Amino acid sequence: MTEAMQLEIRRPSGSSETHPIKCGVYPMGSEKGNKIVIPDSNVDRRHAILILHQEGFWVEDLKSRIGTLLDGKPVAGRAAILPGQEIGIGSYTLILRSPAGAPLPAPPPEAPPPKMEKEKPPIRPETGSRPAAPDSTAAKFHEPSRQDSLREQKQQIKKQIHEELLERLDIKRLTASHIKETELHERTLKMLEQIVQDIQTRLPSWIEPQALIKEIYDEAVGLGPLEDLLSNQEITEIMVNRNDQIYVEKQGKLTLTDRAFMDDSSVLAIMERIVAPIGRRIDESQPYVDARLKDGSRVNAIIPPLALSGPCLTIRKFSKDPLTIEDLIRFGTIDPRMADFLRRCVLLRKNVIVAGGTGSGKTTFLNIMGSFLPDTDRIVTIEDSAELRLPQSHVVRLESRPPNIEGRGAVTIRDLLRNALRMRPDRLVIGECRSGETLDMLQAMNTGHDGSMTTVHANTPRDVISRLETMTLMSGVDLPTRAIREQIGSAIHLVIQTSRLSDGSRKVTNITEISGLEGDRITMQDLFIFVQTGIDQKGKVQGYMTATGSVPTFMEEFKTRGLSVDMNMFNQRLWTH
Repeated sequence: MTEAMQLEIRRPSGSSETHPIKCGVYPMGSEKGNKIVIPDSNVDRRHAILILHQEGFWVEDLKSRIGTLLDGKPVAGRAAILPGQEIGIGSYTLILRSPAGAPLPAPPPEAPPPKMEKEKPPIRPETGSRPAAPDSTAAKFHEPSRQDSLREQKQQIKKQIHEELLERLDIKRLTASHIKETELHERTLKMLEQIVQDIQTRLPSWIEPQALIKEIYDEAVGLGPLEDLLSNQEITEIMVNRNDQIYVEKQGKLTLTDRAFMDDSSVLAIMERIVAPIGRRIDESQPYVDARLKDGSRVNAIIPPLALSGPCLTIRKFSKDPLTIEDLIRFGTIDPRMADFLRRCVLLRKNVIVAGGTGSGKTTFLNIMGSFLPDTDRIVTIEDSAELRLPQSHVVRLESRPPNIEGRGAVTIRDLLRNALRMRPDRLVIGECRSGETLDMLQAMNTGHDGSMTTVHANTPRDVISRLETMTLMSGVDLPTRAIREQIGSAIHLVIQTSRLSDGSRKVTNITEISGLEGDRITMQDLFIFVQTGIDQKGKVQGYMTATGSVPTFMEEFKTRGLSVDMNMFNQRLWTH
């Protein structure tokens, strides 16, 4: 094919439009993601594929409801086509024409998927002709780049192998029969190797069989293209915007990957695989859900019709080995003297709130604060999705539950907190306060359950007070503002403010003491702060941590509890900048 071909698309009205077309793979159907979009209600979302190659041309029906016709005859699987032949899809007709008008030889009907020749670049289409002005019934034509064509071709091959795997193995039936997970994985891998071996001679030369097996295996029994991303220790967050667009966060920066799912149904299958083991569901009646992976990584999933571009999945990864305070000191997140002060405050049974914005490291820091708790205490953790991993032996972990399909059976954080108070806890650790449970938490802290801790979304320590007031009012108890502030002033001792800076790094920017109530205003004082001095040429934030010179009002308590504290840590002049 030395010159650009032409594709004529005839509408039901009899009018037509012509587009130049080059080598590539062209999915056709009613869905917007197709290269050729056919606006016919009888046409499937992914109906058929048109393949153009130097060696010939093919059309393949994707098991559509009404089928695909070639010169009026149904296409069974894949069929070779000649220029001038009519391809019928619903009420539309497509005709491939050679520029010179002479038909080109076609390969035999049983020809394998065409191999894209690397040494020959795709032929550029002619730009002289313009398609007819679009109307409401016009088929939309999107010409793919060479990279898109290769990716699309590989996705179609993967989809066909995956369908064959499901037919031969019936994974859903095996899963329902409760066979061991290891046995299911072994059977799947053996069957995949057999299928790929059967078709290996027909695979394009640029596809590596073992890599293909791994990709399909991951989607069949694992988390698909996310498996390698989850195993990459440098990646901290994975964001699936749609089946062919996956972003990751690395060192605080967002990057688009080259990974993709086969289609939306593959993303939905992965979502179900994540939420089912923890007794949750995602469907039209419950189109969004919070869940977790086996390693504790936080997962949020949301599907159409709420997610307009397709199923959307967000995973905040947890490292296999939980971070320690020594790790944060090495990363520059906190100064050793600040860490030593916080450790002693936990032993002193001070109530602590870790505050920050989304992705600032609140949960990670709460986990580290929890590791300071003595092993002799009975600890009860309460979370929406169990993420905390405390090293102590005497830990009771509680997790909330969403309503069932009838809208019943929900167990909230507030319900669990009330129940936890009857479980004789020495320390309460609440994953996050975001609603009316705040009032119960404050009351618990004020009635003997000191030394507890939680997280709150807030941008500054002063904002924490406003947030606590607002969430207390959400409890439904009509309390005057002064009563709420008295509760906060006596219950909370320390606020630890975490922030994600412009270069992606996380820092403890404030350690602030809440010292009580004066009039109608809660009094606060910063004990330690992070001072940003600028940004270097590489965009990295420059600054230093320092004491403010203020001394905690509870210093005498350290002495009565037998905890020695170096007073020099509060001397601002002894901190090097």
